[in-house]
Amino acid sequence: MHTILNAPGAPAAVGAYSHATLAGNTLFASGQLGLDPATGTLREGVTAQAEQSLQNLGAVLKAAGMTYQNVVKTTIFLADIADFGAVNEVYARYFPENPPARSCVQAGALPKGGLVEMEVIAVK
Repeated sequence: MHTILNAPGAPAAVGAYSHATLAGNTLFASGQLGLDPATGTLREGVTAQAEQSLQNLGAVLKAAGMTYQNVVKTTIFLADIADFGAVNEVYARYFPENPPARSCVQAGALPKGGLVEMEVIAVK
């Protein structure tokens, strides 16, 4: 048994998927690009995209009645692994203490030409 969530405040999906699936107390959030939800366009630069990606994930978490503190695992996809430091700096502001488990990989390419995409698993 699971519930599909589409969050107000997060940009519309760019494909055939929902923002998240809630299975019991566990939320599996789809990857969020650095898309501005108001315009549907990517923010300029990797730092701004990382910030927007995390804000979009915040909207998805909120729709599930959760916060960043509920996150137990994140995955970060980068178009260029050289951007790791800049993205990590933004990420650390959202998870300042007891950060969740995390993977970070360089992807061949991201949708819409994005520079960063992040997904999370969270538990109530």
